[in-house]
Amino acid sequence: MIRALFDWMRDRPAAGLSLVFLAGLFVLAIFAPAIAPYLPTAQNANDTLAEPTLAHLLGTDDLGRDVFSRLIHGAPATLYASFLAVAVASLLGIPVGLLAGFLGGWVDDIVSRIIDTLLSFPAIVLAIGVTGALGIGLTNGMIAVGIVFSPQLARLVRAQTLVVKQELYVDAARCFGASAWRIIPRHIMPNAIQPVIVQITLLLAVALLAEASLSFLGLGVQPPQPSWGSMLARAYNYMEIAPEQMYPPGIAILLTALAFNTLGEALREALDPTARRR
Repeated sequence: MIRALFDWMRDRPAAGLSLVFLAGLFVLAIFAPAIAPYLPTAQNANDTLAEPTLAHLLGTDDLGRDVFSRLIHGAPATLYASFLAVAVASLLGIPVGLLAGFLGGWVDDIVSRIIDTLLSFPAIVLAIGVTGALGIGLTNGMIAVGIVFSPQLARLVRAQTLVVKQELYVDAARCFGASAWRIIPRHIMPNAIQPVIVQITLLLAVALLAEASLSFLGLGVQPPQPSWGSMLARAYNYMEIAPEQMYPPGIAILLTALAFNTLGEALREALDPTARRR
């Protein structure tokens, strides 16, 4: 298995590099307290907006807090937010899409109209509205993002289910008297899940950007706890006098989103034979 993974990474160097980067990011997030040289909330009023030095590798913010330490401690919140949003979207969207596609009829009509209605709203506006209803905070904010993402997964799963349920092995299962609750998990879902896995990987990048947007607006991680979005928002206030403050969180968001997207594209090529490069 390890050799197969190395062969896959060798054939797709960009995806392999993305996988290594994300693995390193997870290690960084898990061991953040041991790796960070300072506490993320430690302030020093005599050393604010300092340029990078050996003592502070990425400088300090407007409250004298070490930017490098806050960047490391912001990784767990950012990754937690991304996976929470995608988990909520999967738990809501996948079952709804499976039932709508398999049952058809009035169930499919109602679900399709609800999906179309939700997709007609701008995602970030809808997320802000749901966050306002649930309450400000990281968990509530990412639950809101997950609710906003769920129609995308539901529509994809519905489309795949409509194709798979026409296959002969599904008809054979019906002929042998299998119920819908047996056919869906044993025959429909395993054969419809491949594009969903790819979409979930791509949604991780979108969820990361959504978390950064909500935190930038003050609806995500609340002070004094760090996140890359809130760090970017605070650095924005001092962009004219200390523009270098925006680079660390901005580059971290960019690279992580790019890694998720690259990995998702590689999975699409690996799981879909028609998309593989010749």
